[in-house]
Amino acid sequence: MTTISIPRSQPSLTTVLLASGFVLTLSMGVRHGFGFWLQPISQEYHWTRETFSMAIAIQNLMWGVFGPFAGMAADKLGTAKVIVLGAVLFALGLLWMALVNQPFAFIAGSGVLIGAALACTTFGAVSGIIGRTAPEAKRSWAFGMSSAASSFGQFFMMPVDQQLIQHAGWQNALYVLAALMLIVMLPMAWKLREPTRAVDTGPQQSTMEAVREAFSHKPFLLLLAGYFVCGFQLVFIGMNMPAYLKDKGIIDPSVAVIALSLIGLFNIFGSYGAGKLGGLFPKRYLLSSIYLSRSIVIALFVLAPISTYSVYVFAAAIGLLWLSTVPLTNGVIAGIFGLKYLSMLSGFVFFSHQLGSFIGAWLGGYMYTKNGNYDAVWVVVVGLGIFATLINLPINESAIAREQKLPLAA
Repeated sequence: MTTISIPRSQPSLTTVLLASGFVLTLSMGVRHGFGFWLQPISQEYHWTRETFSMAIAIQNLMWGVFGPFAGMAADKLGTAKVIVLGAVLFALGLLWMALVNQPFAFIAGSGVLIGAALACTTFGAVSGIIGRTAPEAKRSWAFGMSSAASSFGQFFMMPVDQQLIQHAGWQNALYVLAALMLIVMLPMAWKLREPTRAVDTGPQQSTMEAVREAFSHKPFLLLLAGYFVCGFQLVFIGMNMPAYLKDKGIIDPSVAVIALSLIGLFNIFGSYGAGKLGGLFPKRYLLSSIYLSRSIVIALFVLAPISTYSVYVFAAAIGLLWLSTVPLTNGVIAGIFGLKYLSMLSGFVFFSHQLGSFIGAWLGGYMYTKNGNYDAVWVVVVGLGIFATLINLPINESAIAREQKLPLAA
């Protein structure tokens, strides 16, 4: 009997955006809601808050560490396989959080498992397939759509997480989310299967050659520095906003919850808008404008008299700028280096982002312990924004010139 092999077709851009959007919504949504488990887990096991906070800090760091490898695997093996691995790791990590009651094991296991899962189910893993599927004229817009999906996850999943804990208990809530990871992500991964890619006809590069090329190219190093600032700013604000508001006399916890939800809501529009504008204007100028705007918004928030109204205005304004750097940064990488190693190179840049996140989370707590307030860190946050504004301006977005490697004569 003769079997006929039907070649798999490339998924459409609509399919890619919808499937990756579901993955990003769930992955980023669950990740943003982990703070809801801090108190119940700490109280259940009589831990200090430092134990849970350290697990989240390690998780962020491991997300960055595994990012380049997840991107490399997505470029080589396909996005679908990486998302399947990420879904399994995420489910295992959530089960670990639910079942393990020893502090060191909790920190190590949940930090590594969920950090690796996030690397396999977020921007670095899906950027390659989006870049390969979207035509060049729509690429920046497509990256913006994926970033908006992650923002929707923050807006949508935070109340879901809170309701699950309230009605089912913190442990059962983790069981439900673990099951949801597999139920949602595995079918979405199936939708993201790609055909075997043909051998490139252009200049050939090995993985290590691509890494060396990127790290010897000044614009890539400038992107790394800018993304470090982005991670520092976002995690410091996200982690310390509730405590900062209490220090300033706003003791109603719902104000902080609404503010964080507003950040997620307005980031949907900010990410989409940044992706759209990235197809019309030089991305380096847009990136500089975002970092400058962040510094202005943060400075006004810290200097102005604080009230519930000012908190909500700040949340909406900073939300427009929150992840709007993502589509622009991925667009610059694709434009300079091409699509072959896009996921891997995006992973390296995101590692810089997560390194900034780790330091921002640590420095906020350290400076508060030392000074009794966040004043010095706010100055650092504003200053880093100005630094990022300046270093993005000279980025050359032109495609890198490579020599064509000709085959050896027989």
